[in-house]
Amino acid sequence: MNSLTTFAALIGAAVLLVPLFKRAKLGTVLGYLATGVLVGPFGFNQVSDPESLLHTAELGIVLLLFVIGLELQPSRLWALRRQVFGLGGLQMVGCGVAIGLVAAWGFGLSVKASLLIGWTLALSSTALVLPTLAERKELTTQYGRESFAVLLFQDLSVIPLLALIPLLDVGLPKAGRAPLVGLAVLLVVVLVGRKLLHWLFVYVARFGSRELFTAAALLCALGLASLMAAVGLSMSLGAFVAGVLLADSEFRHELEATIDPFKGLLLGLFFMAVGMNIDLDLLATMPARVIGMALGLIAIKLAVLWVLRLLAPDGASTARPLALALAQGGEFAFVVTSMVEQGRLVPGRLAEQMTLAVAISMALAPLLFLANDWFARREAKKPARPYDELPTDPAPVVIAGFGRVGQVVGRVLMKQGIRFTAVDSDPDQVETVRRFGMKVFYGDTAHLALLESAQLSAAKVFVLAIDDVEHSLQVAELVRRHYPKVAIVARARNRFHAYRLIDLGVTVQVRETLLSSVEMGREVLDALGVPDEDIAKTVARFLDNDRMLLARQQAVYHDEQQLIQTSKEAREELASILDVERRQDKREKPERAERAD
Repeated sequence: MNSLTTFAALIGAAVLLVPLFKRAKLGTVLGYLATGVLVGPFGFNQVSDPESLLHTAELGIVLLLFVIGLELQPSRLWALRRQVFGLGGLQMVGCGVAIGLVAAWGFGLSVKASLLIGWTLALSSTALVLPTLAERKELTTQYGRESFAVLLFQDLSVIPLLALIPLLDVGLPKAGRAPLVGLAVLLVVVLVGRKLLHWLFVYVARFGSRELFTAAALLCALGLASLMAAVGLSMSLGAFVAGVLLADSEFRHELEATIDPFKGLLLGLFFMAVGMNIDLDLLATMPARVIGMALGLIAIKLAVLWVLRLLAPDGASTARPLALALAQGGEFAFVVTSMVEQGRLVPGRLAEQMTLAVAISMALAPLLFLANDWFARREAKKPARPYDELPTDPAPVVIAGFGRVGQVVGRVLMKQGIRFTAVDSDPDQVETVRRFGMKVFYGDTAHLALLESAQLSAAKVFVLAIDDVEHSLQVAELVRRHYPKVAIVARARNRFHAYRLIDLGVTVQVRETLLSSVEMGREVLDALGVPDEDIAKTVARFLDNDRMLLARQQAVYHDEQQLIQTSKEAREELASILDVERRQDKREKPERAERAD
């Protein structure tokens, strides 16, 4: 089959399968892996040589690390040094020793082979974990940052790992036999690369050619990756360094936008190639042994990292998600196992089993993320500690939810000297706010007993500032039913949240982005030189129109067609009103000028 037909088969299968996996909340990575199995030599055999595709698709990892480097400014990298070298170093040592001992005692490997296998299998999949965290929008969470730090240390540890391989007499290209040369080249690149790369993009930007800029971006990422590979270091490390060198550049955002399509496509091809390398014949021959090796690898890495993170400060909340995220094997294992097989440190059949076990562990990784979600949901249902005892003296205002919205309301009340009782169901949020001297209690206002403890019957106003929509509606229904005389001022995430609150009888709701967006529009009009009087009229008319539209759509928001029609009518009505007012203003201005004369 020619390369064009092969590529068409891969893309076609991915377009069909990947959306189904994403819709089933299994993630795009598992979809690509399944696509690879389907079209590979052990499926429909549309690709007979997955190894060559795997080498090509590894460029996706290179571009991924380049984009990550762009987002990691040197100051931020320095701020992560403790997590990178502390947690990352402990993970490599702990997992490497544990896996090495199992390799020596369980499989009878030599000390050399056990050391190399332990170090190699301690590595996790950067190409799998980081895109998954980005897709789930969890890269900025604490465990997301720590996962990145550990993966960064693992990429850095490839340098001494590559230096160790020739000492074990394993076949390796000659460039890899001089690790000091590689370190020297890396140091030179770090010292002079920033100015050279900046000069390159300034030069290219002068021509204003989008194609030339794209070519320069690819040259930067792939060129430094190739240079690092030529001196025996990791290609992904070279691309990462290139990104970090450009992280403070004014071209950073344009570079990200330019590289992103190539990165996404090549990463998809990489995971499909991994799926093709899953030897179903070997799996069918000895399923218990291969699956046992995969599950054993996951169990060892999960247990070691979980325990290490629990021993660190504030480890209870991040130990489980961090361990589950990094429990799989990494793509670098495919390279090393082939090397140790060539060097006869490991029997060929065992090396094949190890490669398949790593691939299976990567295929199971999306399921580990789903397992973490399941545990998180179970924990959210039960309080982490007993609810606080609330004060016995009633306050005129009770605030449910003391996050970014509730705190602002509380500060306004404090300025007026009005007492309030604030309750939040997130214990971490409660402790954080208390450290800044504000009085807030831990509890869930969806429970009637807690509302009674908060003396809500004696309050005048109940402020519903809960972030979660369903939780907010549950509390609103409870308060409306049992405390009908208490006025409710509710936070609404969006229009549909507002509609549902109105259904429950909550007539006063403030959409959290409406007024800030209107204020932003006011500032835009002011910057354009629109007179203050016209701005005030425009804003007032818009808000009046929005209130009328909200009331009008309340009765039809369940019907999408009716909703679209009323929105269209409201826009036309607002445009007509503003047009009439502008014409009226034009007639009135000359009259006012004459009276002034």
